[in-house]
Amino acid sequence: MALSTHDFSAPDTLAKAHAGAEQATTDLLGEKLVLNMGPSHPATHGVLRLVLEMDGEIITKATPDIGYLHRGDEKIAENMHYNQFVPYTDRLDYLAPLANNVAYALAVEKLMGWTLPPRGQAIRVICCELARISSHLLGTGCMAMDTGAMTVFLYTFTEREKIYNLCEMLSGARFTTSYTRVGGQTRDIPEGFIPALNHFLDELPAVIDEVDSLLTRNRIFVDRSRDVGVITREQAIGFGLSGPNLRASGVDHDLRKRQPYLGYETYEFEVPIGSVGDSYDRYLCRMEEMRQSVRILRQVVAKLPDGPINVEDSKNFAPPKTTVLTKMEELIHHFILHTEGPDVPVGEVYFGAENPKGELGFYIQSKGGGTPHRMKIRSPSFVNLSVLPTILPGHMMSDVVTILGSLDFVMGECDR
Repeated sequence: MALSTHDFSAPDTLAKAHAGAEQATTDLLGEKLVLNMGPSHPATHGVLRLVLEMDGEIITKATPDIGYLHRGDEKIAENMHYNQFVPYTDRLDYLAPLANNVAYALAVEKLMGWTLPPRGQAIRVICCELARISSHLLGTGCMAMDTGAMTVFLYTFTEREKIYNLCEMLSGARFTTSYTRVGGQTRDIPEGFIPALNHFLDELPAVIDEVDSLLTRNRIFVDRSRDVGVITREQAIGFGLSGPNLRASGVDHDLRKRQPYLGYETYEFEVPIGSVGDSYDRYLCRMEEMRQSVRILRQVVAKLPDGPINVEDSKNFAPPKTTVLTKMEELIHHFILHTEGPDVPVGEVYFGAENPKGELGFYIQSKGGGTPHRMKIRSPSFVNLSVLPTILPGHMMSDVVTILGSLDFVMGECDR
């Protein structure tokens, strides 16, 4: 049965059909306005430009335009040693640098065939879950502020400062930590870190509950987020979304459960799943994920093992600084390793980690030696933003900031 009587094989006929449809739309809806939203930072959580076609207050078409922050991280990685690239991973999702470090190191270690000792893995879990809480605190606080709830923003940022204090104890830096190395960490956790972490874990649940009481049943917040920016299960899977944005649409997928790494299979925690896939569900998922991260961290602290934190590989992992300063052979080894890089075997790997924004993956192709031949970074924010042209049309201009806040993206990893 013929579905259309149009002769679409003729280009001029197709052009006339499109022109007629456009004229009919203009006659029906009136003159449309093309509006640039961004790339000013406050409206779009970073240098994201949205080209919006508006019919009054209603969006009829949305085109994301990214690239204003492009730094060429992937090409930079191909021109430096594996460990030299660690500080650049801090600047991907710069709200969760500890987790970025870990994801990258795990990809290279997969290529090397390395497995960290139990204590090293436990420390990395601490890093990843602190990063998750920190990122979700900021995402929740900014989304609340976008919808008019300034108080929540102050609550969440107060807790993030406490996490930064812990980061400073751990790595010596608050923001761009560069704590992880391929094969381990720069140093063990310092004395006093675990008591400070326990104190933070004792205080945080009450703050999460306070934010819950301020937002979850708040009439303004609920009206501005419920049934706004709905992403169906099929759309979430089709666009390759990951993290809370995927799980809020009813897809039970978390790499910590599906493809466990760092011993996540030994910890008890639940993965929150949404049912509607709207902005409100995405908020609820992040709130519950923070509670589950607290649960994981308590288990890590309770059974934190002793022992080494780095892999045992005298050829490809740097010797301790004390021996470098006192023994000639270790000094020579240190010099060679830091000028030529580790001797990585030929091959290619992909490793994806469950970062706060979703699946952060690294594809590495090696031809041997200390520098990758090719690297590709799968950044979750970049993939998650691809759904905007589908979900924004039909919403009002005021809904855009709510939807963007609920997606919780970072342009640093979009424009990698």
